[in-house]
Amino acid sequence: MTLAVLAPDYQRLVGMLEAEAEAEAETEAGGSGLWARELAARLGLETVSAKVEGVRSKVKRLVERGWLAEERPGVFTPRRAAG
Repeated sequence: MTLAVLAPDYQRLVGMLEAEAEAEAETEAGGSGLWARELAARLGLETVSAKVEGVRSKVKRLVERGWLAEERPGVFTPRRAAG
């Protein structure tokens, strides 16, 4: 499936995490991922609890559906390719 099947908010979240992973790969930072609070800030949202929890809910849903990974509790990364 392509990213186009996702709602625009979900597409932005996946795109942000993929762009972050690409930037980290170029700098050899090791793919640390992003917290929900960091994602909310990058989306231009206030980093108040309600907004952060809304973002966390969305990225958790994307993890459950296989679009993203949560390799450490609360830290989200793009799904890794098999192999």
